[in-house]
Amino acid sequence: MHFDTRRDIPASPATVFAAFTDPARLARWWGPAGFSNTFSHCEFEPGGAWVYVMHGPDNKHYPNESRFAEIVLNERLVIQHVSQPRYRLTISLAPIDGGTGTQVRWVQVFDDPRVASGVAHIVAPANEQNLDRLTAEVLSPPA
Repeated sequence: MHFDTRRDIPASPATVFAAFTDPARLARWWGPAGFSNTFSHCEFEPGGAWVYVMHGPDNKHYPNESRFAEIVLNERLVIQHVSQPRYRLTISLAPIDGGTGTQVRWVQVFDDPRVASGVAHIVAPANEQNLDRLTAEVLSPPA
């Protein structure tokens, strides 16, 4: 089972991709609505480690560890979530509107289909919220 979410953002692929490359920016928007992040390690390079804690609106803390499995400038980012639940997230950026817009495709494949089924009610809306936050970051980054 996988989750496939798409969003058109009225900004170039390079502008969208830039929201992933800077750990401070990534920490601002990563995750569903109401979450914040503390990064302890973020090596944005192929094979690089990404270790962080997501702080939920429920005041709980969710440790995460991932690897940047693949990075293709302005086109694709593959993240392997190595802590539980294990999944592979492929984020693809395709130019639209003559290059002034970008279609973001967010494909999340869980290692265990039973786990995916069990969290589907959380993951589907959370992925939409994550893309809402990415869009807001791209269109109105703080100074």
